[in-house]
Amino acid sequence: MTKGAETKKMKGRDIIIQSLEREGVEVIFGYPGGASMEIHQALALSKKIRLILPRHEQGGAFAAAGYARATGKPGVCLATSGPGATNLITGIMDSKMDSIPMIALTGQVPTSVMGGDAFQECDIVGATLPCVKHSYMVKDIDDIPAVIHEAFEIAITGRPGPVLIDFPKDIQQAETVPDFKKRIDRPGYNSKIGLEPSQIQLDKAIKLLLKAKRPLIYAGGGILSSHATEELHAFINKTGIPITTTVMGLGIYPEEDPLSLRMLGMHGAVYANIAINKADVVLAIGVRFDDRVTGKLSEFCKEAQFIHVDIDASEINKNITVEVPIQGDAKLVLQALCQGLKKLSIEDWVHQIQEWKKEFPLNYELNNENIVPQHVICELSRLAPRDAIISVGVGQHQMWAAQFYNFHTPRTWLCSSGLGSMGFGLPAAMGAAVAFPNRTVIDIDGDGSFLMNIQELQTLGEEKIPVKCVILNNQYLGMVAQWEDRFYESVRGHTFIGKTNFADIAKAFGLAGATITKPSEVEDGIKEMLKSKGAYVLDVKYPYDESAKGHVIPMIPGGKTYLDSIIHQGVSLRDYWKNKGS
Repeated sequence: MTKGAETKKMKGRDIIIQSLEREGVEVIFGYPGGASMEIHQALALSKKIRLILPRHEQGGAFAAAGYARATGKPGVCLATSGPGATNLITGIMDSKMDSIPMIALTGQVPTSVMGGDAFQECDIVGATLPCVKHSYMVKDIDDIPAVIHEAFEIAITGRPGPVLIDFPKDIQQAETVPDFKKRIDRPGYNSKIGLEPSQIQLDKAIKLLLKAKRPLIYAGGGILSSHATEELHAFINKTGIPITTTVMGLGIYPEEDPLSLRMLGMHGAVYANIAINKADVVLAIGVRFDDRVTGKLSEFCKEAQFIHVDIDASEINKNITVEVPIQGDAKLVLQALCQGLKKLSIEDWVHQIQEWKKEFPLNYELNNENIVPQHVICELSRLAPRDAIISVGVGQHQMWAAQFYNFHTPRTWLCSSGLGSMGFGLPAAMGAAVAFPNRTVIDIDGDGSFLMNIQELQTLGEEKIPVKCVILNNQYLGMVAQWEDRFYESVRGHTFIGKTNFADIAKAFGLAGATITKPSEVEDGIKEMLKSKGAYVLDVKYPYDESAKGHVIPMIPGGKTYLDSIIHQGVSLRDYWKNKGS
């Protein structure tokens, strides 16, 4: 018996929990069922792991993702077989798209009836193959410790992602003397490969940047994955290169800094999109050149040469052909580039960017009669603590939050970016608040998105999780309605939701809440919410506006270029410059 092995027999279920404890797991978001009851029985006896009972398995998966996004550590969710397991899939895919470390644990029918369409049987390993970084079905009780250890290592190393482990019920019930030091031979996965960047490629990148007249940093979630925000700041401070981020990268660099261009892309700042398309060298770090950033690929950044840094070699040259590919960990690459570079002589370029920022600011018009949602975001940004964690659903509110909330520090922005899953905001905020019970955690949500996992309000109450919810409530699926206004002559294809009084619903769950409908109530409403001790729902009611004033502006129509950006009242950037004579 190897060192670290136990001397007495244990049930599989207890080995699972002890293995998780050894990996440092402190909380699991799990919903019980017939095939996972054994694991829940073992969890009830654990003195190290807190079990949070979501009111829907999808809520549990999103909560685990919120925990992971806020902490950088793997989030863990648990469900039973069949429908319980399949309800996790959206949350698993969300983590796959955004490279979030997650461990999804599922119960499974006994091996003796597997393949016979037993009650609540589902091949969850097969169903999730496109959605996970790796997956296991444990058919040997002696493999449990090794599989769990390996799952955590795979989830957090290289490009992070979700890992699923399926446990048949008879394996949970079986007994053995566990060996917690046992490891699995896995020649197909080496977590060290791809970390160290090539010095040859680094030298090419340094040479290109030293020659640049209009360089720009385009950074994303890879900075967070590699814990490289300090290195990013040092690099910018030394070189003076301006930075724009993806929606995944919000918070990696202070947005009020003069060198920050905030977010680029479909609903990004006009000046950010102009700058990247006018740059001569773009240093892309931890990004994947997705369509919401590039628009029409053939017209994207035609004047630029690209340096692309990514730990995942499959991302390099996938969408954009780059001049200097660098596979490696962003932290190590930034350290090396910082050593080889000096402050660049790009004063004219930086000045030009400042002029664009003055010419094309993110703004909105106030209204004396109705609440303007962008104003709510600005007031929340002003009044909330600087280290507040902001979670969002998906829709207009999400983009307004990205545009108008000022982010200062990393891991304070939780957003379903790649998958764009409605219903993410509330449970993700719940996961973050469990991780950081003494910090302010706010879910900025839309009425449509909030309704999708509204049942988690009960979880907040029963578990005493003090999430603050700001619901921008306009009775519509706002973003889809906006596209209807822009591209379908305002024909409503089932985008009207109807009236909902969310403060009343909150009170039905035993939570505090309030409704505001007037501009004069915004500041006091937010202050009252922020000073409350427990969970709180602030229902912000305003009418849907079919005009440009009610839309998320700027906007690059799908498949178009930055020149097609709608900047106000239907005027494109191309038209604006043409009329100006630029």
